[in-house]
Amino acid sequence: MASSNVLERLELRAVEAEKLIESLKLEVADIKKSSSSLGRVKLEVENERLRKEVEEWKDKLIKLEVTNGKLQIPLPSQNGVSTAACGERLPQQKERTGSSEVKVKPPVEDAPVESKPEDRKKKEKKQQVGDESKKGKATSEEPPVDVGRLDLRVGRIVEAKRHPDADSLYLEQVDVGEEKCRTVVSGLVKHVPLEDMQGRMAVLLCNLKPAKMRGVTSEAMVMCASSPDKVEILAPPGGSVPGDLVHVEGYPRAPDLVLNPKKKVFETVAPDLLTDGAGVATYKGVPLAVPGKGVVSAPTLAGVHIK
Repeated sequence: MASSNVLERLELRAVEAEKLIESLKLEVADIKKSSSSLGRVKLEVENERLRKEVEEWKDKLIKLEVTNGKLQIPLPSQNGVSTAACGERLPQQKERTGSSEVKVKPPVEDAPVESKPEDRKKKEKKQQVGDESKKGKATSEEPPVDVGRLDLRVGRIVEAKRHPDADSLYLEQVDVGEEKCRTVVSGLVKHVPLEDMQGRMAVLLCNLKPAKMRGVTSEAMVMCASSPDKVEILAPPGGSVPGDLVHVEGYPRAPDLVLNPKKKVFETVAPDLLTDGAGVATYKGVPLAVPGKGVVSAPTLAGVHIK
């Protein structure tokens, strides 16, 4: 009898335990569900906030583009009606109420817009001003056309001989301070004896475009004082060495790598290259000089052009 009571109590407790376990399972499930729901709500709130922020920035960007004249491409709205990128309805669209189909005139790309005569004039004037501005900018970036564009250097004629194919020309090898001598062709046969050419110091224009003279490429030009009756090679100041640069005060050296024949830089400068009353070589009255050594001069020719 006692054993039967014990079993009944055990069975009752087992049932109660099972009920308690089921209750606990339900509570855990509710907790999990509540936690998941709360996280989802937080995510939805955060997503909504981000969406609004994106929309705000997009509107700002569109307004900025419209202010700067950037074309806004129409975008389809949810109801199928094309709208401008800034959210405004396009003027071309037409709607019908009720069950009528919404008809939208598609935007025309690259359609020419006929401008008024006064608008065309303003546009042409604006373009002209822009072109002049660009032209002025290009001019300001290029050095002025003066003696500073010429690469004038002291050189020594290492060797001179008659040109094999021209009686009036000399062929010279000239040291201008570079790794090797330059070949120079000069029409000085009638003015300077061959023996006076050997080892002679001279001033050379070194950035002329190389040119063939009777089959030989000349890479520089010997600068001379010239009158109708006489030609003299310009003499550098005493103590000059090959490669010394010739300067003119007030005209900074900015020589072109190679003078462009089309720009006629030398032809523009040449009329102002003269010897003064003392035979000093000048540009617009300012002496050609090797800094610290002296001025360039002609032995006997004064007041004549330099070529």
